[in-house]
Amino acid sequence: MRIGILGTGTLATALATGWTRAGHDISIGGRSPERAEIAAKASGGRARRLPDVVADADAVLLSVQWEGIADILPAAGAPAGSLAGKPLIDPTNAVEHGIGVLRTRSGRAIAQHVAELAPGAHVVKAFHLFPSTRWTAPASTPATVAMCGDDPGALEIVGSLVRDVGGVPAVLGGLDRARQLEEVAGFVIGLAFAGVDPQSAIPAVPSSRADETPQQP
Repeated sequence: MRIGILGTGTLATALATGWTRAGHDISIGGRSPERAEIAAKASGGRARRLPDVVADADAVLLSVQWEGIADILPAAGAPAGSLAGKPLIDPTNAVEHGIGVLRTRSGRAIAQHVAELAPGAHVVKAFHLFPSTRWTAPASTPATVAMCGDDPGALEIVGSLVRDVGGVPAVLGGLDRARQLEEVAGFVIGLAFAGVDPQSAIPAVPSSRADETPQQP
């Protein structure tokens, strides 16, 4: 699969590395051509101009700080339809650093903003909870990647890319659930910066009640 990556940071490089190992063709572009070359060399991908990154891609990863979305998507031609019909993976966390409060207005998800800036793209919220090192270092237990999106085909493609880096995809629902996923990221970030293990604040709930015997009235 041809995967275009918009962004040159640690998550972009980590996922590019994992997908290259899985046999995908990776193109990387960013606002800095020099950083794109560094990320491409580190991951086994190739650096390209932003419009070229998305032109022939089967799927695109948007991996920049949330403040940079309004710059990089237009530079890649997204408002003019360059991403129409393509799965667009959004791992963005628009949160206040060290606190975890979402910077988007109440009820609004950054994934919805991405969808507006990239008309026709099939936005899938995914890869926004785990640190980048999770996708390059082996783990005894696979990470569950909660994701949401409106297009079944895009969800299937992104699910396969999750599996390619050792994760397990779990679809929560449509893109209207993206705000909920983003709030979870804020919850995790806030607790972590407060010195609390976020996992200790989540109860162990059985994934299925199929084996429980129903109570008789």
